Amino acid sequence: MTTWLVSRHSGAVEWLAAHGYADARHVTHLELDEIRPGDVIVGTLPVHLIAQACARGARYFNLSLDVPEAWRGRELSVAELEACGARLEEYQVRSVNAPKPVQGIEDSP
Repeated sequence: MTTWLVSRHSGAVEWLAAHGYADARHVTHLELDEIRPGDVIVGTLPVHLIAQACARGARYFNLSLDVPEAWRGRELSVAELEACGARLEEYQVRSVNAPKPVQGIEDSP
């Protein structure tokens, strides 16, 4: 079993290390073909990647935050993450439909 820490944000990596994930395998991009049953993934991923990881037998823990609008789009320090109520929440995600084109997306440039 591998514990994966997925983030490209130094504050998040520091926060996770301080909360028991210092020995996790840190990556900035998760390669799904490396995920094995029983692996643990910690970080923030798009929902479709979470579903694929769960389908491979992994557990996913999201680094959840309540970020004020003024702080969005910038790097947050460990102290700022704490101020945003940083916490780990486990999610189990599965796709319920085969992928379908989004209406109008095929007409987009």
